[in-house]
Order: sequence, then C-alpha cells, then structure tokens
Amino acid sequence: MKRRRARRWIILLLLTAASAGAFAWFKMRKVQAATELPSAKARKGEFLVLVRCRGDLAAARSVQINAPLRVPDLQIVWLAPASSDVKEGDAVIRFDHSTAQQAVNEHTASLRQAQANLDQAVAQAKITAEGDKLDLAKSEYDLEKARLEASKQSIVSEIQGEESKIDAKVAEEKLTAEKALTELHRKSDEAKIASLTRLRDQEQNELEIAKDQLTRMEVKSPGTGVVTYLNNTSQGWLNAQPYKVGDHAFPGAPIAEVPDLSTIRLEAKVEEVDRGKLQLGFDGLVRIDALPEKTWTAKLNGVSPLTEQAFEWPPSRSFKAYIALDHPTPQLRPGMNASADIILSRIPDAISIPAKGLFTDKGKPIVYLQTKTGYEPRVVTIQARNPDEVAVKGLDAGSLIALVEPEKQVAKK
Repeated sequence: MKRRRARRWIILLLLTAASAGAFAWFKMRKVQAATELPSAKARKGEFLVLVRCRGDLAAARSVQINAPLRVPDLQIVWLAPASSDVKEGDAVIRFDHSTAQQAVNEHTASLRQAQANLDQAVAQAKITAEGDKLDLAKSEYDLEKARLEASKQSIVSEIQGEESKIDAKVAEEKLTAEKALTELHRKSDEAKIASLTRLRDQEQNELEIAKDQLTRMEVKSPGTGVVTYLNNTSQGWLNAQPYKVGDHAFPGAPIAEVPDLSTIRLEAKVEEVDRGKLQLGFDGLVRIDALPEKTWTAKLNGVSPLTEQAFEWPPSRSFKAYIALDHPTPQLRPGMNASADIILSRIPDAISIPAKGLFTDKGKPIVYLQTKTGYEPRVVTIQARNPDEVAVKGLDAGSLIALVEPEKQVAKK
C-alpha cells in the first residue's frame, strides 16, 4: 500500500514538472517571438578583407630650421604664427640684433683706426726711405771726394797724402754704415707695416663676421609648407614647450621645421600578427578624425623592417606602415590622428553581416535568423573576418539576424 502511494506521488511530481517545463518553454518561445531584438540585415556585395591600423599624419619630406651658428646671445623677438603657410624665402624667425649691431659699429670704428695707423706707418716709411736715400747719396759723394783727394798723393806733400787716405777710409766706412742703417730702417718699416696690415685685416674679418651675424638675425624658410615649432628643452624634458617669443636658443639649435604638404602620409602602427599579410602597393582607405566627412584613397608604400619602440606606458613595440594619400588636400596637417583600412583582398558578391551578429554554439559559428515564430539558430561558414564585418555562407541576402543572443535577452526580461 505504501509503495503504491509513493509511486503515485512520484508520478504526480514528474507530471507536474513536465507540465511546468512545457509551460515555461511555451512562454519563452512566445516572449521570444514577441520580443524586438537589435537586428541587422545580411548584405550582399563586395567584401573587403582589411587590416585596420591607427596613427597620425606626417610629411615624408620636411626641412628643419636651425638657429644660426657662431652667433652668441640669440633671443627670439618674433616668430611666424604656428601652422601658418610659408613660402621659400619668407621670414620665419627674427632674433634680437642689438648685440650684433653694436659689434658691427665697434669693429667699423676699430677698422677705421687700424687703417689710419697703417696709412700713417706707410707715409712715415716713405719719409724715412727718402731721408735714408739722401744720406746715402751724400755718403757716396763724400767717398768719391775723399778718393779724389787721395789720388793727388803724388803732387802733394806726404802728410797731406796720408790724411787724404785716412779721409777716404773713413768715408768708405761711413757709406757702409749708412747702407746698413738704410737697410735697418727698411726692414723695420716693413715689419711695422706688416703688423699694422695684419691688425687691419683682422679687424676687417671681425667686421665681416659681425655683418654676417647681423644678416643671420632673420631666418628665412628654406622651403614651402607649414611652419611648426619644435620643443625647447633648455629647461629639461619635463618642462619642454614649443619655442616662443622671448626664448633663448643656443647656436645651431633646431627651432622649427617646414614639412612639405605634398608628401603628407599616414604613419600607422601595425601589429606583428598583421605584418606578414601586408605587401607594398595594397590599396587603403584613410579616415582622419578631424575630417570625418571624407574618406581618402591611399596606397601602402612602405613598412618598417623592424619593430619600433613607442614612448608610452606600458611600453609597446610595433611595426610602422607608411600609407600615402592619393590626393592630399591643403587642410591636412602633420600630427592629425587618423585610421586606415589596408585592403588585403576583395570577395565579390559576398554575404556580409555585422561581427556582433555572429555567435558560437558547440564550437560552430551560428547566427540567429529571425522567422515568424522567433529567432532560429542557423549554422554558417565564415569566409573572411574583419573587425566590424564577417563574410559568411549559408544565409540569403536581406535575411534579418539578431545582434544579441535571444536566450540572454529573454532572461533579462
């Protein structure tokens, strides 16, 4: 008797559980059919297999503007506006020229004084040379006269003859001394003139240097493009800021650069897993954050052979792709953030769905296809995958698929 009652209770409990499960399943299907889930249509058309990357614009060719060399006390008093268009030969930077102008004035005065000293020395040398010439001529005359008197020895007394010989000897020694003195004066004047000439030439060189420094106080653009100012690191890397009016620069310091906008391109980071997929010449689509309304066509024209260290935290290393824009426009500027889709291949007439609409069931890719009674799981085959879209087989164009799993959505309800 007790066994029969237990069996009845067990059967009753099983029937109750089955009825509750059937009711819950029916209710879930009913709610599932009535629930409006986020959905999207399967699209038929060309599917682009992409590698997506991000980076910023940079000019492949740019010219750097440096502070002039061998010019002391460089202080900026004027700068062309940052990011302004400049042409070759336009003024970009002006330094304080007061010190250079003062040096020009001082060396001009010193040059005039040196030239006056030289002219005076040359004139005095001419006077000395003329005096020595006259003295030498007189000594030669006295010698000839003494020789003439000595030649009369045979017709004069012996004493007079000896005196004439002595006078001739003295006149000859005097002539020799006069020649030595003349040569001494000549050498002395030549040395003095040479010394003053060197001083004059030195002042001339100093003046030319000062004038050259004065002309370098204005730095002009060596090319056509947009001027961008580099950071002034004189106060340390942590306090580095772009150069501004009032800053001092050491000779030869890099102050600005003028990138050639006709060579602007996107320099983007590429992950190592995507590096082997890329080949030069691949087409690309570039979208610039500051100009979202337009998409630029481009081509991949370079990939770095080695990874590059990024100055960020946490540290990372990645390859760099160089993507040239087909038709760069004047509003593009270096430093603009942008993203690029490099096209690896094209699949014509492919059925594509959003990546959010693809799920996995027992290791197989599925989608939830909307029907009259609800959402049915449908097994599909993946042809290609992108960050946003997936090309699949097993769906018809225009099919409506859910972007969330129906069971989870119903559970939230």
